[in-house]
Amino acid sequence: MDVVPLVAGFCLNVAALTERGAPWRLRAYPAGFALLFHPRRGPVLFDTGYGAAVPAAMRRWPGVLYGLVTPVRLPATQTLPAQLARLGLMPSDIREVIVSHLHADHVGALRELPRARFVLDPQAYAPLRALRGLRAVRRAFLPEVLPPDFGDRLSPLVFAPAPPELAPFNRAADVFGDGLVYALPVPGHAPGMVALLVRTGAAGPEGQGWTLLAGDVAYHVGALREGGEPHPLARAAFWDVRGERESRAKVRAWLAAHPHARVIVSHDVPESPGETPHA
Repeated sequence: MDVVPLVAGFCLNVAALTERGAPWRLRAYPAGFALLFHPRRGPVLFDTGYGAAVPAAMRRWPGVLYGLVTPVRLPATQTLPAQLARLGLMPSDIREVIVSHLHADHVGALRELPRARFVLDPQAYAPLRALRGLRAVRRAFLPEVLPPDFGDRLSPLVFAPAPPELAPFNRAADVFGDGLVYALPVPGHAPGMVALLVRTGAAGPEGQGWTLLAGDVAYHVGALREGGEPHPLARAAFWDVRGERESRAKVRAWLAAHPHARVIVSHDVPESPGETPHA
């Protein structure tokens, strides 16, 4: 399977909050997502980055508070339709979106995909669906960016005992039932968050042939390859601090055992295929 990393806009945040020891100045963080080309299902998205619904929500109360804390920029050339067009696709060609979690920088363009079903852990939505106003914003959730029929278009991930090669994860969802894409439960940063393991080549004992789409498990690839923690102020925004630590530790342990896997996180420059600089 091919995996194409893409970016739909960026936000501004203080670097020191995402990486201990980094300077206390603003840094641009890309809103990364990925396009997967499945041999049977066709083009599948993992998240969407920002979309036009996000800046629109941030112009209204209480979304304006979200925009003050995390200013968002979405250049016209980076919108989801523009990027799909460069790849010869239209939004209507996307029938499935695997959703890591429901923060606005990951689901901001769902409204622009009229025919897609949304594949996610049911626990990603259940604790958020009733939140509105300030209660939603403080959880980085903007319900108005979701399509009006979001609930009708959900397709729940089904978790089962994981194959041994995914240890220390003991449960995973074989998304398409063919062993090509596994969703790994990594809750903590947000409820019901998942990362993806995608089979992109011939299997090897140290992770060759795997691409890990880690989402927001870490802000930087180096934090997973080498260790490193976000600032305590950043942790204050996490849904479940203990769960976040446990999820991050599992991903690090899997990577330590599979150092030749390619790693892509949502807010950092993706590793290139075959690049394992920390292995």
